Amino acid sequence: MKTSKKMMISAMLVILVLVFVCAAAQAKAKYVLKFNHVLAPTDPFHAGFEKWAKAVGERTKGEVEIQVFHSAQLGVEEDIIEQIRAGANLGQNTDSARMGNYVPEIAVMNGPYFVDNYHDVFKLPALPSVKGWKSKLEKDFGIKILSFNWVQGFRHMIAQKPIKTPEDLNGLRIRTPGAPIWQESIRSIGATPVALAFGEIYPAMQQKVIDGCDNVYNATYAGRLYEVASHLSETAHILLINFEIMSAKYFNSLPAEYQQIIEEEMEKAGIETSKLVMDKYSAESKQKLIEKGMTVVEDVDMDAFRKAGEKAYEVLGISDARKQVYKELGK
Repeated sequence: MKTSKKMMISAMLVILVLVFVCAAAQAKAKYVLKFNHVLAPTDPFHAGFEKWAKAVGERTKGEVEIQVFHSAQLGVEEDIIEQIRAGANLGQNTDSARMGNYVPEIAVMNGPYFVDNYHDVFKLPALPSVKGWKSKLEKDFGIKILSFNWVQGFRHMIAQKPIKTPEDLNGLRIRTPGAPIWQESIRSIGATPVALAFGEIYPAMQQKVIDGCDNVYNATYAGRLYEVASHLSETAHILLINFEIMSAKYFNSLPAEYQQIIEEEMEKAGIETSKLVMDKYSAESKQKLIEKGMTVVEDVDMDAFRKAGEKAYEVLGISDARKQVYKELGK
């Protein structure tokens, strides 16, 4: 009799454990998106991505979980993009330069002196030409653009000497990503482009493999580039527009309601983060760099740089694409 009671109690405990395990399993997210970026955990963009992830989780009642990975923890950007194209549940912070490898016209957004402020950037998603490029990326290459309302600031020249004119860049090896628009942009304004991964900038400058790089204020400070370079010259040659992408195949597998939530919250977080970066954090990082001993060069010949930058559009054959965007913007 005692043995029978013990067996019954044991059976009940097993059932309770199974119920608990099942309940816990049901509480887990039905859909998981792993989102990768190369920036430091202290970068404003990381906080923006975390905010996006939290908002999506709340609005979907936990059924969609977005895990944010900083410092390229999931891998380098190009490898992640290939996995995205294959349908993996991955997302990546990237740019139009890399998307230009698939749809060349879209690279204009990262060309020299394309637009001057984030207000123009926020208008781009509504333009017919841009909508067409987005559609082509999704249908032909499996890349879903969630948003490109993420403005990281102006890219400036970082080197061991002041850069005031394009001639000052002659003979200098400047790191930039490997996409054609990046390479031609740097070449057009006078330097020799060197393709390196983001994480290789510091050691490459330290070991003098390169003479400098171009970067935004926040990433320059977060990457401690003031330790390996003495000058930052405000060439502002590119307003860095970031693209947030994921697999079109995985995105389309989600319920329509969740697709809408993911895009809406990404747009919202992007606009908010961009304004903070451009209106507040860039100035703060600039001051921090000065306090660390870096010399900021403000008296740059912008007219000379703008004129030189035109060549990048011509070489890549995307001048007409830029003219079309300007026409639709009313510029």
